[in-house]
Amino acid sequence: MRPLEDIRIVSLEQYGAGPFGSMHLAELGAEVIKLEDPDSGGDVGRYVPPYAEGQDSLFFQSFNKNKSSVLLDIRTPAGREVFHDLVRSADAVYSNLRGDVPEKLGIRYADLAEVNPQIVCCSLTGFGMTGPRSREPGYDYVLQALGGWMSVTGEPGGAPQKAGLSLVDYSGGFVAAIALLAGIHAARRDGVGTDCDLSLYDTAVSLLTYPATWHLTGGYEPVRTHHSAHPSLVPFQAFEASDGWLVVGCAKEKFWQRLTAVMGRADIADDPRFATFADRDRHRDVLVPLLEEIFRTRTVDGWLAPLYAAAIPCGPVKEVAGALDDPHTLARALIAETEHPGFGTVRSLRSPVRVGPPGRDSNDTPLPRGGPAMGEHTDEVLRGLGYDQERMDALRAAGAFGSS
Repeated sequence: MRPLEDIRIVSLEQYGAGPFGSMHLAELGAEVIKLEDPDSGGDVGRYVPPYAEGQDSLFFQSFNKNKSSVLLDIRTPAGREVFHDLVRSADAVYSNLRGDVPEKLGIRYADLAEVNPQIVCCSLTGFGMTGPRSREPGYDYVLQALGGWMSVTGEPGGAPQKAGLSLVDYSGGFVAAIALLAGIHAARRDGVGTDCDLSLYDTAVSLLTYPATWHLTGGYEPVRTHHSAHPSLVPFQAFEASDGWLVVGCAKEKFWQRLTAVMGRADIADDPRFATFADRDRHRDVLVPLLEEIFRTRTVDGWLAPLYAAAIPCGPVKEVAGALDDPHTLARALIAETEHPGFGTVRSLRSPVRVGPPGRDSNDTPLPRGGPAMGEHTDEVLRGLGYDQERMDALRAAGAFGSS
């Protein structure tokens, strides 16, 4: 059995952050029943261009492997009846909606405790369900701006820059998944469920980590750094070689000593201005241009071979294609293949969350299922609740599965 095969999650999720978090749980074996609103076209992620056809897209396929899709309008009395039956059989209700919507839809613990006292109601919202911004929609780009990320990303003197990936969304998904599992553990131990109030805003601010501690305690003012340099460890940044870029990081003093040896520059190693982390930080305006000049004398591969041999942290700056076809990516079985009626063979990424012995043959892990068609599992899930065809037809006529 996979680790989470005894967990059932009823999910009201859309777009990126919420589906990203639950997808990792699904790959670990959790049953994720994705409720999609039939009258709004389901998850908006189904229509994200450029690779979108009908009611599906490669964006949607990236975030929804191993899930079931049920069409259900929980705002109707008939849909609410079905929803409550699902809640009775579930461990958690999971959502990523605006902060005031869980109350409006009645998906908080206070709304569902009488239906299932052990239910965990995990809400990942833009700004949380409390606070002055709770009613505002939250998107990754906006949160990167509000959270201070864009002020420290990019070159000094340049325009504010966002991270190239939606890291607030994805980190928020991981945070919600952790909270959901903690809530389920406590509910099974204590017999009482709870709310989990997560937000992308909290996630973004919390990820400021040690620069925030430096600022709050010591008055440190974070700034953008040249060539993505570490704010205090020198050298630890991107360097330009004669034919491309590489990153070299001296996070320990021994790495600095090895680097000067690889460069054949004992004079730099012996220079008192560069003797310690603090010295190199104080004199980075002298040291970094000197190192940049040296790195430009060889190719990327010409540097990587001796750096690897000396066990100095380093790597080439690759494009996305290079990262995806790297031998280590393939060895770690990070790419999944699923079949799709419109897109053919869809190649996407698997979860990095692994539970099991190192080096376990990837054949021991069940292959993922592609993201579901909208409403693909509606009848199957309802039959699992004990509904017969007559009852399903009556619910359909009452608008539980949409007006059409």
